[in-house]
Amino acid sequence: MEALMISGNTKATREALFIALYQKAFPAAAKYVSKMGGSFDEAKDVFQDALVIYYEKAVSNQIAIHVNEKAYLLGITKNLWMQKYREDRPNVPFDSADIDTAFEDANEPATEKLMHYLETAGQKCMELLKSFYYDNLPVKKLADLFGYTSTHSATVQKYKCLEKVRDTVKQKSLTYEDFLK
Repeated sequence: MEALMISGNTKATREALFIALYQKAFPAAAKYVSKMGGSFDEAKDVFQDALVIYYEKAVSNQIAIHVNEKAYLLGITKNLWMQKYREDRPNVPFDSADIDTAFEDANEPATEKLMHYLETAGQKCMELLKSFYYDNLPVKKLADLFGYTSTHSATVQKYKCLEKVRDTVKQKSLTYEDFLK
């Protein structure tokens, strides 16, 4: 396994290994970051951070790769991107009165479009997403409230709900600007 070879070899060997890992895993990482709204430069930054984490774990023998290095690096990249996304995203608090008022305003075409695409995911998905994003319920509470066996199951279901909405938007080839018209 390549992770075991990092710590005891020469600089040239480590460089060759990093180049091989970069060639093997970076295209998938860049595709993921792009899909999640990031730029090519952001993908490079996040992936390089993932390589550093990989290297540090390999050198300290803390690494336990169960699939392969590419999947491991992609997992680190996804986690780093989501962390960056959460930190960079502005948090605007809503109270339930604001949400109810916004969705009742039928004169707002953006709200109508957004609600239409959220409804395509189904009522349970809408309730789950509302509970997480607007009511700010922790995942543990969501799992209990919606009857999931674990927080992981609730997280997976939340992701699936978001993917349903994303797929519908992609099928219609919509952009952010379409919601502002």
